[in-house]
Amino acid sequence: LDAAAPAAVPREAPAGAPALVVAAPRAAPGFDSARMVYLRQPQQLDAFAFHEWVDTPARMLAPLLVRSLQAGGGFSAVLQAPSVASGTWRLETELIRLQQDFSSVPSQVRLTLRAVLLDTASRQVIAWRELVETVPADTDDPAGGAAAAHRATQRVLAALATFCTAQTLR
Repeated sequence: LDAAAPAAVPREAPAGAPALVVAAPRAAPGFDSARMVYLRQPQQLDAFAFHEWVDTPARMLAPLLVRSLQAGGGFSAVLQAPSVASGTWRLETELIRLQQDFSSVPSQVRLTLRAVLLDTASRQVIAWRELVETVPADTDDPAGGAAAAHRATQRVLAALATFCTAQTLR
C-alpha cells in the first residue's frame, strides 16, 4: 500500500458526470489494525511479531481510492468524506481481506475489497462489486508480502476505477 506510486494523468469527465464522495474505508474484523496478517493454515489468522503497516490498511487505502477515481475520469469531482460538499453518488468500501498466505510456495497475498456505489438522493444501491486479487510474493517474508500487497492494491484500484466509471455510462 504505497501512496508514492505515480498518479495516472486524469481523464476528462463526460458532461453531466456525477460527483462522487468516497467514504472512509472500513475493515472486516481481524483486518482492522496495523498488524501484518498471515495465514499458515486455513481459517487461522496470525500476525507477524515485529512487522506492522505504518497505519491500518483501510486508512492507507483512503487517499489511494480518491486518487485512483480522480484519474479514472468518470466523475465531475471526487471528494473524500467527510466533506462540506455533497456528491451525487457515494462510494462505500470494506477491506474484507489482506493477508499473506503461506499454504503455498511461493506465498501469496490475497486482497479482497467490497465496493458499494450509492445514489445519495434516493439512498439506493447503484451497483456493488467484490474485487479480489491474489499476487505471489517474491520472498516468503513480511517484506515480500508488503511488495505483493502493493501490487495487489494497484490492481484492485485499477479494477475499482474501471467498475465505478462504467456505472456512469449506464
